[in-house]
Amino acid sequence: MSDFDQILVSEEWEETDLSLLETLDHVLNRGLVIAGEITISVADIDLIFLGVNVLVSSVETAHEVLRKRPTE
Repeated sequence: MSDFDQILVSEEWEETDLSLLETLDHVLNRGLVIAGEITISVADIDLIFLGVNVLVSSVETAHEVLRKRPTE
């Protein structure tokens, strides 16, 4: 999906009221990745670093994506 397509999709979604069920259905059909980092430090000394990657998807969608993925 190009940047232009993403802009069109986001503008289309802003004009539409979606229910929680419709949003969840879209996330499960397309998938959603959440990535983040947390660093806990005291006196500018990093004590704990936590990297988080979360994938939210239906099992069927995940299998479909993995089947399309080229093998090395």
